[in-house]
Amino acid sequence: MKPSVTWVLIADGAQARILEYTGPSKGLTQIEGLKFEAPRLRSGEIMADRPGRAVSSVGYGRSGMEQRTDPRDHRETEFLRTVAETINQKALENVFRKLVIAAPPTALGDLRKFLSNGTKEKISAEIAKDLTTVPILQLGKHFEGALVLQ
Repeated sequence: MKPSVTWVLIADGAQARILEYTGPSKGLTQIEGLKFEAPRLRSGEIMADRPGRAVSSVGYGRSGMEQRTDPRDHRETEFLRTVAETINQKALENVFRKLVIAAPPTALGDLRKFLSNGTKEKISAEIAKDLTTVPILQLGKHFEGALVLQ
């Protein structure tokens, strides 16, 4: 019988990693090739152009136009879409049986939008915390109760 594998996705809007849990004696291990990082850009590189100008329909007034979406939020959303697409593909391939997600609330909400129904069925726990900077050896205490194999 194939061992029960639980994947742990730890993400925020700029980085993500996927860990594997196959039992208490083995702990969490980083899966090679499944670490994601968005290139770091300064605000000036993201918003290089000045916003457009609008002319008032009455009088001689002009005013600056605001962007419809925050470019930084858009970058983070697109990054999380890429991560979710990879998870969805691996769920279709039945690489893991259960999925635990740890992400800040905003990132968690974005991930939910992009995960397929089949992937959502495999989610056994969601933790609304940013654990991206926590070393692997210290992650176990954050997942107590969430990593129970069945």
